Amino acid sequence: MFLRQLSIINYKNLSQIELDLSPKLNCFIGNNGMGKTNLLDAIYYLSFCKSHTNPVDSQIIRHNSDFCMLQGKYEFPDHSIEEVFCAIRRRQKKQFKRNKKEYERLSDHIGFIPLVMISPADNELIIGGSDERRRFMDMVISQYDKNYMHSLIRYNRALQQRNIILKNEEENIDLSLLEIWEEQITDEGMFIFKKRQAFIDQFIPIFNRFYTLISRSNETVSLNYISQLKESDLNLLLKKNRKKDMMLGYTTIGIHKDDLEMLLNDFPIKKTGSQGQNKTFFVSMKLAQFHFLLETTKNKPLLLLDDIFDRLDSSRVEEIIKLVLENEFGQIFISDTNRKSLDKMLEKTAYTDYHLYSVKNGYINQITD
Repeated sequence: MFLRQLSIINYKNLSQIELDLSPKLNCFIGNNGMGKTNLLDAIYYLSFCKSHTNPVDSQIIRHNSDFCMLQGKYEFPDHSIEEVFCAIRRRQKKQFKRNKKEYERLSDHIGFIPLVMISPADNELIIGGSDERRRFMDMVISQYDKNYMHSLIRYNRALQQRNIILKNEEENIDLSLLEIWEEQITDEGMFIFKKRQAFIDQFIPIFNRFYTLISRSNETVSLNYISQLKESDLNLLLKKNRKKDMMLGYTTIGIHKDDLEMLLNDFPIKKTGSQGQNKTFFVSMKLAQFHFLLETTKNKPLLLLDDIFDRLDSSRVEEIIKLVLENEFGQIFISDTNRKSLDKMLEKTAYTDYHLYSVKNGYINQITD
């Protein structure tokens, strides 16, 4: 599966873009702030119904415009064409359509166009809070397991309802209603916990392999899934912590508190890793994510590499390029500021099946020389 044509109107600083894309490699060259990341973000939006960087839809509409529009035409292995369309208007509900038919629920679209994006923002996986690492697990699993995504939605809804009850005065709390929500939190939470545990167990050896290939070193890396549910039954924990939760006004126990410990040579990489090691770590995680989705979804995911080569030595960059140009990978999008370094990397691989684009002030033109 690959993105054949992309149309953009008023997406961030991109006023009007029409692109016919290479089914294999597409490279976008330009200085920072010109629109390279915005272009990749638009492709990301068509897969996940949201921006990679802006949680508020109104912030992605171009300044002084009332709407933005995205449209992608995707070709599948059987040569069928699928069209995905999105329109966002200020102060209105966004439209998301597949082949001109609007989705009843946006969650039904997730996983249809599998995609992995790697960007400097992924360093938050290492230095950010636990919510970043939970989001990583949820994003990977939700792309191949609809039941997981729907369970996550039900869990969060039940959690929200329990928190509303906890905010009441203790004498006004309806214990029977509280128990109903706690039962749902327990059922969905245990399901999510088991899925996350199984995912991490399968994911670790794939991640280790990619880190070793890219780093060319004897460094060891690992991931440790941390969850309160490893120690006790969730329903018992909820009951045990009721008084504390009532005082605080929110739920302190559950899978929404899970974390993923990231280790380099048995120590937390957050404390010991260099910039190069950190970047190698999260790039390896994302390439492992790609490989994992390749094994669990029907289509090859799109791979987006946004300005990831800065602060990596040439040998690690070369290994990444070699890896992603293997047949295992499908359509790839790369953004970079330095055409000379990109040309040099492509020369080393003797790779010729690519499109090269110049990005300047929100305008994108194909380079043919």
